[in-house]
Amino acid sequence: MDILVRSGVTTAVGRGLSSDGAALEAGGLTCLPAFCDLHAHFRDPGLTHKEDLASGSHAAVRGGYTAVNLMANTKPVISSRLQVQDVLDRAASIGLVNVHQCASITKNMDGVTVDHLEALGHSVRIISDDGHDVMDARVMLQAMTAAARLGLTVMCHCEDMNLSGTDYRLAEDLMTHRNIELARAAGCRLHIAHVSTEGSMRAVIAAKERGQAVTCEVTPHHLALTSATNYRVNPPLRTQQDVDVLIHAVEQGWVDAIATDHAPHTADDKAAGAPGMVGLETAFGVCTTALVRPGHITLARLTELMSRNPARILGLNKGCIAPGYDGDLVLVDLNTPWTVDATTFASKGHNTPFNGQTLIGRVIMTIKAGEIVYDDTTSNQEARQ
Repeated sequence: MDILVRSGVTTAVGRGLSSDGAALEAGGLTCLPAFCDLHAHFRDPGLTHKEDLASGSHAAVRGGYTAVNLMANTKPVISSRLQVQDVLDRAASIGLVNVHQCASITKNMDGVTVDHLEALGHSVRIISDDGHDVMDARVMLQAMTAAARLGLTVMCHCEDMNLSGTDYRLAEDLMTHRNIELARAAGCRLHIAHVSTEGSMRAVIAAKERGQAVTCEVTPHHLALTSATNYRVNPPLRTQQDVDVLIHAVEQGWVDAIATDHAPHTADDKAAGAPGMVGLETAFGVCTTALVRPGHITLARLTELMSRNPARILGLNKGCIAPGYDGDLVLVDLNTPWTVDATTFASKGHNTPFNGQTLIGRVIMTIKAGEIVYDDTTSNQEARQ
């Protein structure tokens, strides 16, 4: 098949297409719609020793992503229209990925103030206090009621912080139920981040079955690893039974998206116990290895989870290889094993439990709006040498 992209937009897909522009021959590789990450931390502003917009963007395209949704827990917290616009302008000047910047649910993530939501403007589509949950149910209901009126999606990190040190599972399950019920009362769109337990997934499924406007994501590491892997992330790695339930939910279509929760840390911060891992550069390989190769899902289903559905949730014209969609593509090698080497990451963060593991499914080239933004073909490797 040929794919014709003009002026950044896919204009035709078929056999024997001709073009007077540059042609790229991709024999032996598989072409997919470029990926869209619903959940990433670029640490910019204020924590740029861990990541910044440039390094995060390079990590994204190296992983096949041309769109990312950035969390607001920077320093300072992103809580205003001007702060959002600053990130968007700087990301656009880099030009590698389309960025959506979340604003915080509560102002400066103080857990109390929500009047800033009225002045966010049209650039913000999702609000989140990711890293924490809004502990006061009354405040969360106020925020969700405002979100319903303003057309915002509320993205929840479900965790009862009072229980985290006692029972991480109960902390997630209780707040998942609470946030679903509050969203139902407020009539707002709800997105549940990084679902990791059987109980939380069953709560999401129940909400979907009754027709509530709820979407959810799971991470590659919660699908591929269990608590037997001694690595600190938040929410924690869970039991094999939890993993089995999550994979079954992916198979059955209950999961809307796979999101990385890309969370870079310095080596010192990680050694001191900071939770999180980088994920943009390994996500496709992990998902292909853990989900597609064993036969849990097809490659087409994986593109729904990594491309089409996340783009739809973000309101982007991406995620499909069809006329009228953005010409964002990724070329992947589905057959050659590769070994994760965190020292080669474009991200400033090298914190990953997958370092040294062999995966199947490697991103070879990323194309945004018809332009190559990442190239790991043999010819480019030779040129670099």
